[in-house]
Amino acid sequence: MLEIRNLAMRYRTGKLALAGVSLRVAPGELVVVLGSNGSGKSTLLRCIARILTPTAGEAWVGGEDFAKLEGEKLRRARMVLAMIFQQANLVKRRSVIANVATGALGRHDDWRTALGRIPPEEIEPALRCLAAVGLEELAEQRASTLSGGQAQRVAVARALAQKPRALLADEPVASLDPEAAEDMMRLLRQLATDDGLAVLCVLHQPELAQRYADRIVGIKSGILAFDLPAAEVPQDAIQRLYLSEAA
Repeated sequence: MLEIRNLAMRYRTGKLALAGVSLRVAPGELVVVLGSNGSGKSTLLRCIARILTPTAGEAWVGGEDFAKLEGEKLRRARMVLAMIFQQANLVKRRSVIANVATGALGRHDDWRTALGRIPPEEIEPALRCLAAVGLEELAEQRASTLSGGQAQRVAVARALAQKPRALLADEPVASLDPEAAEDMMRLLRQLATDDGLAVLCVLHQPELAQRYADRIVGIKSGILAFDLPAAEVPQDAIQRLYLSEAA
């Protein structure tokens, strides 16, 4: 279970990016967050993962309130929460399997892993993660040779190597062509349904959200505008998310 309670974020500039947002994502659920640029969508994910420290509120993942954790406790807790971004951020000179296995390094704490060396016992689990995204045949290929869609799937496999309970995806299809975008959303849908992950995904494509999400959350100016089953979201509610404040 991923649960956010009254999460707020005010930047040092004074800008209020999030204003008391609350939502839940259950195991097996895919929830998509929609909103215009600057609405607070990505800030929400970054506060949950504690890339940013929220001003107020709680972010519960795996029985821990990430908003209250610091230092080593936060580092350890983060293993239950994986995150993928718009760019795959692979190490291009390394093999695909080496990139995937780096997702497991947080479970190891010695000088070898500090230098990026892969523990031999993590190779087989990494291969299973790669198989889960349908790319096991590319295990020994250099990451620099991958297409954009393949690289994003490898990023998902790397996230799975953490053995997370929840997955955050921040605009994972923004740099992909339409076919690869559909493939990525089908994969996220599968990970929620088959693996029981709680998946929270930020998108800019309402049509993808309506096809693949269980629920759609709308955010406007840092405020929760709606939280509804995907099939019940009115088109005008989505359209209002993208209207300027002056409109």
